Amino acid sequence: MDFRSSEQALGPRSEDVLPSTATAAVKVVIVGGFGVGKTTLVGSVSEIRPLTTEETMTQAGVGVDDTQGVERKTATTVAMDFGRISINEELVLYLFGTPGQERFWFLWRGLFEGALGAVVLIDTRRLEVSFDVIGRLEERGVPFVVAVNSFPDAPDYPLEELRAALDLPESVPIVLCDARQRASSRDVLMALMRYLQSLAQAQAAS
Repeated sequence: MDFRSSEQALGPRSEDVLPSTATAAVKVVIVGGFGVGKTTLVGSVSEIRPLTTEETMTQAGVGVDDTQGVERKTATTVAMDFGRISINEELVLYLFGTPGQERFWFLWRGLFEGALGAVVLIDTRRLEVSFDVIGRLEERGVPFVVAVNSFPDAPDYPLEELRAALDLPESVPIVLCDARQRASSRDVLMALMRYLQSLAQAQAAS
C-alpha cells in the first residue's frame, strides 16, 4: 500500500494555504432571510473549498420555517457557511454565512463577534424576510451593505424603491448581484470594503 499518497491526500491543498503575503484578515458576515442565496454566494466566491453545514429539510421544519416562495428548496444551513477570499496580496476576508431561519438566530451572537461588517442578501420576491434581519444589524450597530440577488422570476424594482421599502438611510449602499457568479459576489464584498473605508475616514475626520 502506498502510504505516502494517502498522507498527501490528507494534507491541505495548495489553494487552501493562506498566502504568505497576507498581513491583515477581516471577518465579514453574510446574512439574509431563508433561501436568499447566502450559501451560494459564499461557495461561489471562496478561494478555498467552503465549509457548509447544510442538512436535508425534514418534517420537523413544517409549520416552523416559512418556505413560501422557496418550496423547492431541499436543504438548509443549520449552523454556518465558511469561506475565504483574498482581496489583494495583503488583505484576506473570512466569510461567515448565517442560517436564515429565525429558530437558528441564537447562533448570530457568536458569528458576529469580531465581524467588521455584513452583507445583507435579499430576494425581491420576498422582501419581508429581510426586515427583521436588517433590524437586528441596526440594533447591533453592524455596518452593512444590501445586495439584491438575481433570481429568474424576481421582479425588478428601482434601487430607490427598494431603499424606501427597506427603510434604509441614503448612506447604506445597495448593489445588484448574481450570487452564482464569482465576479459578481466579489463586487459585493468590494462594495462593503469601500463602505467600511468611507465610514472609517468619516470617523477619523470628525
